[in-house]
Amino acid sequence: MSAHRPTITRKRTPPVGASPGTLAISPASPTPVITLMDFGPDGFVERVIEDPSEIPPYLDSETVTWVDVEGMGDEGLIRRVGDIFGLHPLALADAVNIPQRPKSDMYDSFELVITRLARINPSDADVETDQLSIFFGLHFVLTIHEQCGSALEPVRMRLRSGAGPIQRSGPDYLVYSLLDTAVDGFFPVLEELGEYLENVEQKIFDDPRPEHLREVYHGRRQLLELRRAIWPQREAVNSLVRDDNPFVSPNVRTYMRDVYDHTVQIIDMTETYRDLASNLMDMYMSALGQRTNDVMKILTVMSSIFIPLTFITGLYGMNFIHMPGLKSPLGFGLTIVIMLTIAGTELSYFRRKGWLGRPPR
Repeated sequence: MSAHRPTITRKRTPPVGASPGTLAISPASPTPVITLMDFGPDGFVERVIEDPSEIPPYLDSETVTWVDVEGMGDEGLIRRVGDIFGLHPLALADAVNIPQRPKSDMYDSFELVITRLARINPSDADVETDQLSIFFGLHFVLTIHEQCGSALEPVRMRLRSGAGPIQRSGPDYLVYSLLDTAVDGFFPVLEELGEYLENVEQKIFDDPRPEHLREVYHGRRQLLELRRAIWPQREAVNSLVRDDNPFVSPNVRTYMRDVYDHTVQIIDMTETYRDLASNLMDMYMSALGQRTNDVMKILTVMSSIFIPLTFITGLYGMNFIHMPGLKSPLGFGLTIVIMLTIAGTELSYFRRKGWLGRPPR
């Protein structure tokens, strides 16, 4: 993971002993950009909000108002938005003090759903997860995040075009669309990780090297990041389906069940790829052991060949005067022929046994 981005294990928290509702905003967080979309059966409005005081007139109507806050670099502005929507300080802190565990919490006048979006960082091919906090009530949806804007663009495009029932539905259907987009974003990430692991598997099969083991560890680390993001998301979505929630209609619960099914499918894929990564580690160790065995086999065969040759040379290297063949002009050549014959016989025998070269059929 990139060093400058918080991960799900490095939480951005206020100082120890701070009062509840304290916001811990990173100095590197971008300045908030507020986008408002107001829609209903009779019309659609989209505009960028310069001042939060422009929001209340839209909330007083019967239309659905979606306010998207991208960036958290202005604590005062974030608190003003929270006051306008009547957010509980603890709920606002959950949205700002990231990353939080995906969850769904019900309050008196709104529901808070925290989800995570996954993507591949093109600069280092690492998996990164971004937090998306969704507040919604009977007539509004408020989303707060740092840099999920591009991931939410498909939902915005549907609202602009009026495609499907989204413009004619309530805020709960918009929340379903956002959750569906967030969950489905895990599929291309998992597919890319699957291709990555398959390539590593082929490399290990062809020629196991230490860098391949590092690649396996890298893949396992990315899968762990995804697992931490998607596992609690299942329970968050399931609570919207199962619990008696005044902010989610029975019709939208049916759609939420589809999001839940996709979440379970992603969890299954993640576990499958984690098993594959573990098997790749075993495969690497087995391939490395096989290579070591092959080297030892070659060395053993070579040693077996040279043992009788060493015996002959050692025997004739003794300083005795009366030894057969010492004074014969054919002694040296005959000895070499005998040694070559012994070596050739051993090589032929080892090859027939399959100890050298390809095993016999």
